[in-house]
Amino acid sequence: MLKITLKDGSLREVEPGATLAELAAGISRGLAKAAIAGRVNDKIRDLSYPLQEDVQVEIITQDTPEGLEVLRHSTAHLLAQAVQNLFPETKLGIGPAISSGFYYDFDSEHTFTPEDLTLIETEMKRLSKEAHPYIRRELSRSEALDYFQQRDESYKVELIEDLPEDVVISAYTQGEFTDLCAGPHVLATSSLKVFKLMNVAGAYWRGSEKNKMLQRIYGTAFVKAADLEDYLFKLEEAKRRDHRKLGQELDLFSLHEEGPGFPFFHPKGMILRNELENFWRIEHSKRGYQEIRTPIILHRELWERSGHWDHYQENMYFTQIDDEDYCVKPMNCPGGMIMYKTKLRSYRDLPMRIGELGLVHRHELSGVLHGLLRVRNFTQDDAHIFMLPSQINEEIIGVIDLVDDFYKVFGFAYHVELSTRPKDSMGADEDWETATQALRDALEAKGIDYQLNPGDGAFYGPKIDFHVRDSLDRTWQCGTIQLDFQMPEKFDLTYVGEDGQKHRPVMIHRVIYGSIERFIALLIEHYAGAFPTWLAPVQVRVLPISERHHDYAREVVRRLKEENIRAEADERREKVNYKIREAQTEKIPFALIVGDQEAEKQSVTVRRYGQSDSGNQMSVSDLARLVRQEIKEKSRQD
Repeated sequence: MLKITLKDGSLREVEPGATLAELAAGISRGLAKAAIAGRVNDKIRDLSYPLQEDVQVEIITQDTPEGLEVLRHSTAHLLAQAVQNLFPETKLGIGPAISSGFYYDFDSEHTFTPEDLTLIETEMKRLSKEAHPYIRRELSRSEALDYFQQRDESYKVELIEDLPEDVVISAYTQGEFTDLCAGPHVLATSSLKVFKLMNVAGAYWRGSEKNKMLQRIYGTAFVKAADLEDYLFKLEEAKRRDHRKLGQELDLFSLHEEGPGFPFFHPKGMILRNELENFWRIEHSKRGYQEIRTPIILHRELWERSGHWDHYQENMYFTQIDDEDYCVKPMNCPGGMIMYKTKLRSYRDLPMRIGELGLVHRHELSGVLHGLLRVRNFTQDDAHIFMLPSQINEEIIGVIDLVDDFYKVFGFAYHVELSTRPKDSMGADEDWETATQALRDALEAKGIDYQLNPGDGAFYGPKIDFHVRDSLDRTWQCGTIQLDFQMPEKFDLTYVGEDGQKHRPVMIHRVIYGSIERFIALLIEHYAGAFPTWLAPVQVRVLPISERHHDYAREVVRRLKEENIRAEADERREKVNYKIREAQTEKIPFALIVGDQEAEKQSVTVRRYGQSDSGNQMSVSDLARLVRQEIKEKSRQD
């Protein structure tokens, strides 16, 4: 009998050759029903996988991220089978699961239309009902090449040819369809019941513009129909909240052909920006940060010294001054290090917390530009902390606390990832190990659950990334903490220690917003343009009922502005109901109606955005006090 160690540490005995499905059934009927795959010694396997030795096993269920990924990957194969049934001359590219579902790339003379997607989806449902089992078989490299060459699947052949000679290759068959795949998959197509094809897009084979453009069909799949309905609802809601659409409607920013990827901020957008920056400055000042400003263009030698020339050159812009090469900065950190070196530092000066709202430029391909979310110039809310090695833990925890305080103000939940050394990196192994362990220790000291993200660190150090979750359950990477032993070495940064000798400081690179532009896009979509009062470009609009009430409306605006409230009057010759609708469309927090009664009582009738039952009357001073309180407390209308 084999001894199987389960996730909870308990032991099970099974006969050699028993499958993961049989193991799950032996544990409980409920687990067998929910099971979709299994993790065997840290490798995910099909439920049909036979156990041949003592191993550790975790049964993966449908309601886990890993289970959903298996379900979606299997649905991608179902899509490919349906497409080849309907369009037999189609050649197959690749079809992975992705965060929102799955896709498959096809090379076909036929151009797929929305009507085709409906037809393909119908065929997928038919194949699902036929309950074809997903059968795995392993092939040598030569066997795999021969198999897919016979079927004229040139893209699969290319993938196989890139694999090592001695690799064992797997293929999965369902019905009469076979695909090259490492797996795992569900037991049978009958497990795939809730799916929808979304759209078709073009995609270069293997992501290279030198290759042929294929047709990529996107789809999504879920375990429950209710989850699909919720996803489709949120997609429609996301379209309504699109920051590009709302940014134009609310007159916040614009994008122009004269500067692709270089956004123009309008007066109202600048108010929003300035409020975010003012909040940043106040909160950082409280925590001992000092603000600096460094140049946008710096000599090439600086970027060679920092490592950006070797590791980041393809993302940089260049110019010449006096026949010498200069770079437009893609990051703020080298300038901060030059500032550090302007004087001799003592251990008593550390930690030094230096912040910069620095404008950076990065060369992004035109195809990936997307509103304010992906631009070519943006302002990073950078800070660099120079510290003693003994201060690392305390400083990392301080940044974690600051990030948490910021995100609570905006109403964001978040999750944390720890990213480790990438292949393209610099520095000694022991420095990387020390830095990674320091980040891990700080997270564990705070009791924060985190996901390990191997190989995704910066080229100079490991990092903690904060992924905020918005009101539509989408996640966005914003804040980051990067621990760096390399840059102080590269720039020969030193401090004089208690022993009178020079020592090397350690530094933290960190952002909270990530970039002001991207954070604004996130806020627009999170709040659907209905900003909390403290952020709203116009906080109060006064709506006179008729022209004879204009003087009183101006008086109300004057009194509110004296309280530093952003107020304006709508003096257009329109009916007041029209003005109310306009204020609602522009998502202004407070609309104040003034007529004869209000002028006589020195009051206003208040309508709050999003509150249909509002319309109560209050004095101007009470209204000002309410607005000021909301601004001070940064309260939200959740």
